[in-house]
Amino acid sequence: MNRRGFLQSAIVATVAGCATSEASRPQIIDSHTHFYDPTRAEGVPWPDARDPVLYRPVLTAEFTALTQPLGVVGTVVIEASPWPKDNEWLLALADRNPVILGVVGNLTPGAPTFRKQLDALARNRRFRGIRIGSETLRAAQSPGAVQDDLKHLARRGLSVDVLIPPEQLPEAANLGRTLPDLQIIVDHCSNVPVETPPPNEWIAGLVACHYAPNVSMKVSGLVEGTGRRGGTAPQDLSVYQSVLDAIWHPFGEDRVLFGSNWPVSLHFATYGTVLHLVQEYFATKGPRASAKYFHRNARRVYRLS
Repeated sequence: MNRRGFLQSAIVATVAGCATSEASRPQIIDSHTHFYDPTRAEGVPWPDARDPVLYRPVLTAEFTALTQPLGVVGTVVIEASPWPKDNEWLLALADRNPVILGVVGNLTPGAPTFRKQLDALARNRRFRGIRIGSETLRAAQSPGAVQDDLKHLARRGLSVDVLIPPEQLPEAANLGRTLPDLQIIVDHCSNVPVETPPPNEWIAGLVACHYAPNVSMKVSGLVEGTGRRGGTAPQDLSVYQSVLDAIWHPFGEDRVLFGSNWPVSLHFATYGTVLHLVQEYFATKGPRASAKYFHRNARRVYRLS
């Protein structure tokens, strides 16, 4: 081979190697973030204006600059505002920013306007469901308007996130058995405090969820569970090990999702710390489990296109 041929071969090999490296890089979908803009004319109902960490515009440019170098390819954004119009604002943001793969809205099942609002939002393919809290989950335990509206949600192929304390995990499991076609995602490890051993009541709730296969766990909120604000949450995986192990056994590799809860998590730790803790843990479960946790399960559960 002459010198020119050798150089051409070397260039091709280098380019191919870079492409292979890029293609094999693990993809990460962050299934729990919040975007908002307090500078809008109407302002925002959340976060509180007295919060110096959160009360500022939090938008896609900042998120992308922060997370793209870490391998994050997209996010599912959770609408925390109770104002119905803010669902539309977030969807408009998603339409302009492809890093937003899905939007989980904020509507009230059982309200007279629920189905009309839901059906209008669902015309946008990025609208992937709603989030409910403790009171709505409790109301959904019995037949009635709330449960009927959640059935309608399931018929539309949409999911429901639940933001609940540890003692309500059995109610999430019961809803899963009652509505087997509804994908239910428990946010933030059900807000369990990070302690060793974890609370027995929470462990019992995890076991109950094991028998409801349509209930998944968003392994997020770990640093928040320490209560260590000011960015002082521990960076040592051993602090979180017992909580993570307790989740792994009943849920396994098919029913866990990664979420950062950014920017709320910034009160407790950097995004890099939040990500590194779960990367270190799931690396022990093998590449298939890691791939499911970091992106495949989010795509399946939220039906992301």
